[in-house]
Amino acid sequence: MIRQFFILLFFCSLPYQSVIAAVQTDTVQIADGEVLSNFGTKVRLLADPTQSLTAEKAIGSAGFEKVTSDVPNLGISNSAYWLRMVIKNKTSSDELTLQIPLPTLDKVDFFQFDGNTKLLRKEQMGDSRPYYSRSFDNPFSTFVFHLKKGETTTVLIRLSGGEQLQVPLILTKSEVIDKNNADAFLVFGMYAGIIVVMFIYNFFLFISTRDKTYLFYIIYIFFIGLLQANFQGFTFKYLWPANVTVSTYAVYILTPLAALTALEFMKKFLHSDVYVPRLNRWLNIFYIPYGIAVLLAFLGNLNVSYQLLQITAVIIAIAMLFTAWRVHRQGFQPAKYFILAWSFFLLGLCIFVLKDYNILPYNTLTYNMMPLGSAVEVTLLSFALADKINVYRKEKEQSQEEALRVLQENERLITEQNIQLERKVTERTVELQSANSSLEQTLKDLKDAQSQLVDAEKMAGLGQLTAGIAHEINNPINFVTSNIKPLELDIKDLREVISMYEKIDPARDLHEQLEAINSFKRQIDMAFVNEEINTLLSGIGEGARRTAEIIRSLKNFSRLDENDTKPVDLNEGLDSTLVLVRNIYPQNLKVIKNYDNLPKVECLPGKINQVFMNLVSNAIYAIKNKPEQREEEFLTITTRNLGDKVSISIKDSGTGMTEEVKNKIFEPFFTTKSVGEGTGLGLSIVFRIIETHKGTIEVLSTINVGTEFIITLPVNA
Repeated sequence: MIRQFFILLFFCSLPYQSVIAAVQTDTVQIADGEVLSNFGTKVRLLADPTQSLTAEKAIGSAGFEKVTSDVPNLGISNSAYWLRMVIKNKTSSDELTLQIPLPTLDKVDFFQFDGNTKLLRKEQMGDSRPYYSRSFDNPFSTFVFHLKKGETTTVLIRLSGGEQLQVPLILTKSEVIDKNNADAFLVFGMYAGIIVVMFIYNFFLFISTRDKTYLFYIIYIFFIGLLQANFQGFTFKYLWPANVTVSTYAVYILTPLAALTALEFMKKFLHSDVYVPRLNRWLNIFYIPYGIAVLLAFLGNLNVSYQLLQITAVIIAIAMLFTAWRVHRQGFQPAKYFILAWSFFLLGLCIFVLKDYNILPYNTLTYNMMPLGSAVEVTLLSFALADKINVYRKEKEQSQEEALRVLQENERLITEQNIQLERKVTERTVELQSANSSLEQTLKDLKDAQSQLVDAEKMAGLGQLTAGIAHEINNPINFVTSNIKPLELDIKDLREVISMYEKIDPARDLHEQLEAINSFKRQIDMAFVNEEINTLLSGIGEGARRTAEIIRSLKNFSRLDENDTKPVDLNEGLDSTLVLVRNIYPQNLKVIKNYDNLPKVECLPGKINQVFMNLVSNAIYAIKNKPEQREEEFLTITTRNLGDKVSISIKDSGTGMTEEVKNKIFEPFFTTKSVGEGTGLGLSIVFRIIETHKGTIEVLSTINVGTEFIITLPVNA
């Protein structure tokens, strides 16, 4: 320490020029044919925490220290920094160019001194100053100065800013610098070309598919391309050359926008809300640090904001890669494309950040790794999104195959149900043939009606309708079957009493024989038996009556025996439809019928009833599938007499439809139901039937409020 003190005292006692000569021992010498780059070890560095030093004071300061790296890395700091170098011209030209190829520096001031510390030239640059004030049209900080051959000059450069301060240096003859820059601009031009092509390509894919995944992707491409252009200084040159405020804050705004649009694109592409819903919700936490970073930037804490942006960028990139891995483990194969593409981007991002912290050296490769990784990423993801079209096509084919399989399965179930129902009815008929004669005819009519519905209407919901009919008819059948055995026992007791009367022997004691009979009658409770027989017969009769009512409703609904148009009471058809779908009512459903006194309408009854069945079934499905059920849901059916026309309104309080869905509901095979619950043919058939009857159908729908179908039919078609 004592030795260092005396050395310092010695330097302080020297004249001003001697201090410079003693401290600045390295001279940057440039000769013809040379392009000196990254010569930071020949440069001296002085930190100015208060940013108060002038060039005249700085050049004479004894606080300059030797730089130990080829590219001075000044970190992220509120200080200003002075770089001092001695340059000797050994070229044949009197004009040299010093360039700092880092466009994101906020303030860069150039000072040239002669050997006697006389200020010869001063120039100010940086993206916090208007672009048009530059003497050299270049995004990089470029300074042209004069120095005769063989002479030496001292150059000071003052730097400050809120972002990472790295100072790559290039020194060459002025006529060489344009070629050197052209090579750098060519690399970015190739990157920009890739970004523009991918943007246009995916934009047209979005126009054709209307898939929001493509929308988020083109937004992400726009912001990531804009961010990389900002890092290269082209946004300042071409978009806002006179707006230094936008230039200063662009990186603090574009970085969150690029990262968060990438996050939202990933959610859409990977369907993370389906495969990893919990992790999907946690990903929203990244909005907080990015919001804080933007707020800090506008409050003037640019250094802290930039550090927060860098840390958050690395963490969110890793989190997105982890999410893609989790989704891929859930079996979503397109996630592998995202993992591959995002790995390239993450590699480029990590190298770019590690370069900022001097863990990796600063060079052309490390500086351009982020745009390189970004270009590979957007290209691979575009291929993945293009492949998604093939996935859509395959899924549609699989969905149609599944719909066909479900239809075939429904037909098989219907056949099995009919066979089983016939067998059970036959068994019951054997036990009580006289009471079941009408029921046998009912079952035959039911089989005929079901067969005709399958052949003529081919309704996608036929399986559900038949199951409902079977469920409804099972209740009255239970009236019969549950009463058969008790009735048989009661009849057996009556026969036993009759048999005892028939066996009375007049030759024996009549009193004793009658007492035995009375004893047996008391034992079996004769009065109760008579009452029970009446009750059981009443139950059997009620079952037969209710079965006949169901059959009448079914027959009125189908009208399959009527192939020609005829005048029909539409109110009656609506009532029959409601009876047949009663078994699928939710418990909280209230049906409101507002029937007008309608004239009979000339139509095909079976076809019109098929329309009612489809619309009522869809309304009940929409109510049952509401995420939040109210205490009471409503199905309102209203008919109106409009003179030469009638209107039928079927309104529900279900989930409602978006405009996009409403525009597609009448297309064949379009359905919002899950696979196996609908084929997408119902409303298409409805539309054709109404069109055949020269009527109209109107749809009114509001999300979470409900849907109303309004049918208008002419009285005489």
